[in-house]
Parts: sequence; structure tokens; C-alpha cells
Amino acid sequence: MPATRGDLVFEDHFDGSSLDLSVWSPYYLPHWSSRTASAASYTLDDSCLTLSIPTDQGLWCEGDHKPDLRVSGIQSGNYAGPLGSTIGQQPYREGLVVQEEQEPFWGWTPYGGYVELSARAEISPRSMVSLWMVGLEDQPERCGEICVMEVFGDAIVPGVSTGVGMGLKQLRDPILPQDFEVVPLPIDLRDFHSYAVQWVPGEATFFVDGAPIRTCPGAPSYPMQLMLAVFDFPDRSLGDDAHLVPTFIIDHIRGWNVAEELVA
Repeated sequence: MPATRGDLVFEDHFDGSSLDLSVWSPYYLPHWSSRTASAASYTLDDSCLTLSIPTDQGLWCEGDHKPDLRVSGIQSGNYAGPLGSTIGQQPYREGLVVQEEQEPFWGWTPYGGYVELSARAEISPRSMVSLWMVGLEDQPERCGEICVMEVFGDAIVPGVSTGVGMGLKQLRDPILPQDFEVVPLPIDLRDFHSYAVQWVPGEATFFVDGAPIRTCPGAPSYPMQLMLAVFDFPDRSLGDDAHLVPTFIIDHIRGWNVAEELVA
């Protein structure tokens, strides 16, 4: 199906001198560690946001999260309970407790519509990039995920294809279906491409460069925040790659509301 958009309601071209902190939090799930330990490495230049992981960047939730990972990410919302509670977005294991209390933050948290990312990346087999949307978890069951794009470096066949993951991830949502697939596409991740989702309650259709790739029934019917990040997994090292700096270069993110014909 072709993309159907309503009115443009959000747009960030990252052309300012600083990140818009009314929309974005430059910390990755800080309640499970701290703002200091989860701060993103990023720059704004030439109307692009570049997320990167320098060689000296530390592990996220070091000593507890397995496998080891390093991450630079921004997110358009954040919600967690008080210090010591188990209330918080995207826990990675049972019994995880809040290590640093955070003020609730809602930047841009769409409820349906068309969301588009224009980006390119430089990654190796030990790294990945992704744009995904997650429930705010202000209610525990509102925790599902719409993954707009997810690319691991080992899913790239140079000069042939890039495996782009897209779809729905159930996580702990009792009614959301698990419907995620990695689709090999004839694109070069090092070039700018657009990745998008057309989302209405009950259905999500995923696009790359404007072409529909797959449709998933059963999409969530609650507001979601955006998560945008580059990851590095030291355990995936091939032995001669510690000097590499994975980067995720974002030209823009746009959002349209739900077109009238999709909700009629």
C-alpha cells in the first residue's frame, strides 16, 4: 500500500547549535544506571545529528547487563518510578531496580501517524543502529515496541544487501503480537536512506525509501516515544576492531498525524 499522511506535526532537521531538550533526552534509559553513565556521545553539524561511540566510552550498566554493550542514544520520553523501585521502561532482567530517580519527561510521543527517519551509518560486525518506538509504560502493559529500523553490522553483505529489521516486538505487552523480520534490501547503509512506519491502531506498515516492505497487524493503540541509538557489543569483536568508532548520522525525523481516510 502507498504511504498515506495527514498533516505534518513534528519535524527536526538538527540544524541548531544544540539538541532540542524540549523534545529529546540525550540519555539511554538513565533510571537503570544514571544520567552520567548513560549520556550519549553526539555532535550537531551540517544539519545532522551524529551519534557515535568513541573508543574510550564505558559500558552501559557495567557488570550487570549481559552481553556487555556501549550505547549512545536519544529518546523523546522517559518514565520510571522512585529510587529502588522496579518501575521503569524497558527493564533488561527480572528484579531490576531504579538506580537514579528521573523526572517524567514527554517530548514527542505520537499516537499513530507516519514517522520517517532519514539517516546513514558506519558500523562494523560488532555494532548496530536502530530507530524504535516504545510505550511510555505509565501503565505496565503499555510497553510494546514498533521497530522502524534495526541493522546489525553482521547483517550487511557489502555491495549486495543490508538486512533491515522491522516490525512489532511484544516485550511484556500481553496482547501485542511478536511480528519482527529482518529483510535483506539492496541498499548501502553508508548512504542516506529513509525508513518509515505508517501506524494506525491495529496495523503498522513499514517503508524504506518510500517503498512498502511489510505490514504487521495488531499494532499498539497507545502513545509511544521514539528511541534512536547506535550500539557497540565488545563480545562480538573479531579481534582487530577496537579502534573502530560506530556512527549513526541522522538528517531528519518527521511525523505526520493519521490521515482522515485511515481513521474513517
